[in-house]
Amino acid sequence: MMIYEYVVGAIIASFFWVFLLLTYSIQKKETIGKIECGKSFEDGEYKSGLFNKNTDVIIVGAGLAGSALAYSLAKDGRQVHVIERDLTQPDRIVGEVLQPGGYLKLTELDLADCVDEIDAQRVLGYALYKDGESIKLPYPLENFPSDVAGRSFHYGRLVQRMREKAASLSNVRLEQGTVTSLLQEKGATKGVHYRTRTGREMTAYAPLTVACDGSFSKLRLSLSEPKVDVPSSFVGLILENSQLPFPNYAHVIIAEPSLILFYPISSTEIRCLVDIPGRKVPSISNGEMANYLKTVVAPQIPSTLCKSFISAVEKGSIRTMPNSCMPATPFRIPGALLLGDALNMRHPFTGGGMTVALSDVVLLRHLLKPLDHLNDSSSYIESFYTLRKQVAFTLNAVAGVGQRVLYASPDDQVIRSEMRRACFSYVSLGGGFGSGVVGLLSGLDHCPWALALHLFLGSGYLIGRLLLPFPSPKCIWLVVRFIAEGICIIFPVIKAEGVGSILFPWTLLQRFKASPIIRNNLVMALFDIKGN
Repeated sequence: MMIYEYVVGAIIASFFWVFLLLTYSIQKKETIGKIECGKSFEDGEYKSGLFNKNTDVIIVGAGLAGSALAYSLAKDGRQVHVIERDLTQPDRIVGEVLQPGGYLKLTELDLADCVDEIDAQRVLGYALYKDGESIKLPYPLENFPSDVAGRSFHYGRLVQRMREKAASLSNVRLEQGTVTSLLQEKGATKGVHYRTRTGREMTAYAPLTVACDGSFSKLRLSLSEPKVDVPSSFVGLILENSQLPFPNYAHVIIAEPSLILFYPISSTEIRCLVDIPGRKVPSISNGEMANYLKTVVAPQIPSTLCKSFISAVEKGSIRTMPNSCMPATPFRIPGALLLGDALNMRHPFTGGGMTVALSDVVLLRHLLKPLDHLNDSSSYIESFYTLRKQVAFTLNAVAGVGQRVLYASPDDQVIRSEMRRACFSYVSLGGGFGSGVVGLLSGLDHCPWALALHLFLGSGYLIGRLLLPFPSPKCIWLVVRFIAEGICIIFPVIKAEGVGSILFPWTLLQRFKASPIIRNNLVMALFDIKGN
């Protein structure tokens, strides 16, 4: 009987161990080709989850553009590997205003909920100040749902929310590491070399690599011919427990020598940005900056904000950031794309950067969606770089022209003063004049022809101011100088972007007659660009 019990026990134990081995084997098979992504990234770690080695897209950088792209491509079924240098919450003084056009793109990507629970503030338009006068310029939102408006917030909070949402998808691997170089073979990009946060050298492979590594991109030199200009720097302060004269409006002061901006970034904080032309700014450490802000900037600020501004200066939390501008000049390299500030930058005073980046994400997703595989990248790379110019050019030109017109240049004070006064007076006319300009600024209207119309009308308005009622030789000379200055401002922007693809992007369709998928996709993308 004892032997029988041992035999029965052995048989039962054998079945038990066989069951455990089978269970383990099944689990192991299910996880073959899947990599653990880590723990939680609240402290800079990366999100836990499983990931398939058959990566479709490598995204370098998990800022706003990288996180949005990762989420949208993963929702379409792509296997996405995101490599971000630092997964702690970003802390920066720009990228804090999302225009209504950008909010529409965020909604289209199913990411609008990311502005919830971060104390984001609704922005309904601009309040413009000059020489003691002020005017409210609301966004033209009459034909949009009630939730559509601008949003202002702490940039880092939004990015962390977007990272969390992207990492919540099982086919996204969000990893902390530093990409050191692209993996290139026979003129094509096959992946990246990177260093993990523990210092281990790794190589990742994918048919498409998208560099979204920001304004200080290291991969930009391999994928483009960058021409970075730094026309000015922002000095950033936070005003606490203060109220703007026009609640829920971004305030723009046309001051000397440049612009001063105020906008809410939480329910208790107002961001102030002071634009200082040139590459050199007063020193913070020796007190030059505080003195400059108190003696030059403070007297030009509305009285309701002046006390809070002085308090913020005395508190000492002053930060600076260079304002970089760079036209998009990418190489057409198979297997690699640039996106976001790594590709294209404009002066940040218009808050157009995030709108351009999100618009690019929507376009790229649209181009990739019908493709079964991404190995033949020549078709969608060329179409992406060309089709994006409709939106990008308009916002780039608005920022570039606006910054140069509203900057009181010491080299030509008379004509710049007339241009600044004419700009303020033109938008003060109301009707389609003010709402048209704000529509361009907000990203709600990104038609280059609309921009051309307002440049033409604004120029005519200034010329009329100078020549009427009776033109004098001095005024005629000012008109000649104004026309010359206008050409110097707008023509470099048009040349950098390419006038043909800006004004006539549909001609690109002729290049893809042999590819019905790409041709149909381009038609859909063009209708999306024109309709939104």
